[in-house]
Amino acid sequence: MGTAERAFEDAIENSLLSSGRYLASEPTHFDAALGLDLVELFTFIKATQQKAWDELVLRGYGGDVQATQNGFARRLASELDARGTLDVLRHAVIDYGVTFHLAYFKPAHGLTPSLETLYQANRVTLTRQFVYETTSKKSIDLALLVNGIPTATAELKNPLTGQSVEDAKTQYRNDRDPNNVSLTRRALVHFCVDPDLVAMTTKLEGRSTRFLPFNQGTGGAGQAGRAGNPPSATGHRTAYLWEDVWQRDSWLDVLARFIHVDVPDKGSKAAKARNRTTIFPRFHQLDVVRKLEADAKALGAGKNYLVQHSAGSGKSNTIAWISHRLANLHDEEDRKVFDKVIVITDRLVLDRQLQETIYQFEHARGVVEKIDQDSEQLASALSGEQAKIIITTLQKFPFILDKLGQAKARRYAVVVDEAHSSQTGVAAKETTCGPHEGSGCRQGPHRGRARGGRRRSGRW
Repeated sequence: MGTAERAFEDAIENSLLSSGRYLASEPTHFDAALGLDLVELFTFIKATQQKAWDELVLRGYGGDVQATQNGFARRLASELDARGTLDVLRHAVIDYGVTFHLAYFKPAHGLTPSLETLYQANRVTLTRQFVYETTSKKSIDLALLVNGIPTATAELKNPLTGQSVEDAKTQYRNDRDPNNVSLTRRALVHFCVDPDLVAMTTKLEGRSTRFLPFNQGTGGAGQAGRAGNPPSATGHRTAYLWEDVWQRDSWLDVLARFIHVDVPDKGSKAAKARNRTTIFPRFHQLDVVRKLEADAKALGAGKNYLVQHSAGSGKSNTIAWISHRLANLHDEEDRKVFDKVIVITDRLVLDRQLQETIYQFEHARGVVEKIDQDSEQLASALSGEQAKIIITTLQKFPFILDKLGQAKARRYAVVVDEAHSSQTGVAAKETTCGPHEGSGCRQGPHRGRARGGRRRSGRW
């Protein structure tokens, strides 16, 4: 590695180990055959689940600690191969009837301090010169691990050495085995980074690997937006990647409530596993969801927002992410901000996407309810306790507005998918202020504003 490239890597490491609150993990501790850092894995388990570990040693392996470590490591590796890293991190592993959590994510509120303690016990680590193969000394510049499980890799390039983000793409395409356990069955995303630009992919396919930009864009208010990144006060234009996106709390949040896996509807179980696609948020999606969430957390219900998505830039995923977050949002005093989230759309695909995405986050059915019968079904969903997110069409919504005045006081977040010409006219106006206007709804917690949408604009 050249001096300039090493200095770039040093700067990222120093940032993550200090303000980023990472720990450093040794590349020699990584078992490339299993795709796991066993030192970090068992340090985490024994710090958070010692009682369960003692039970596993006795129940499953006859009191032999080394046999228990070997057996559990193999069990975890097989579960990661079958279910994928994301599902294992979110939903635990069972070995000989004993359940182990592989990560603890930040609780939605502070009402249970023990959950916060477990969250802080996560070992989020950075490995430099990550040796990912058993048969060679090939290494990748950086890897981000959570409790011993690789979650991301990154190739770094510095134009001072005559290389850029394009050379990092070429390296992933030509020099990284797309069938490697650590890269394909463990890491969820791979980044190409230089001081000016970032690209990423969630699937290595050799020379066919497709990268997407992960840049902020340039151009402020009143200016035409352009590709790339604006200057940074801390030096590198791409510093937002390690100072914000990779920062410990941010990265755990991405793993917990952003990334999801799209599994094909048809095919055998093996074919579905082989063809599943990991969806990682683009920077503009990550940015807008977090800004909306932060503003609603600080200001509460009753505010209006407009999001504009260009065609094909992931509007459906953005709606799913913000809907889930608003449904679980608590303010600084741990009070729930919204009782229900209502998504108004005419797209059937959005219902399926919301259902599947949110099930991956919560692993619970009934969180999302689609209104496909009549206004009575919608009224029941609004007054019930089970469904957090309700999907309906604009045509059904006005029929129950008068019933809301009879229901108990509640705060609703209304997300209107306005990418379709049907979201206009009298019905849209009534969503803003229907027959209950006299009750003071323009100052009430359910206040919303529907704007006429254009099919290509992606406004909601």
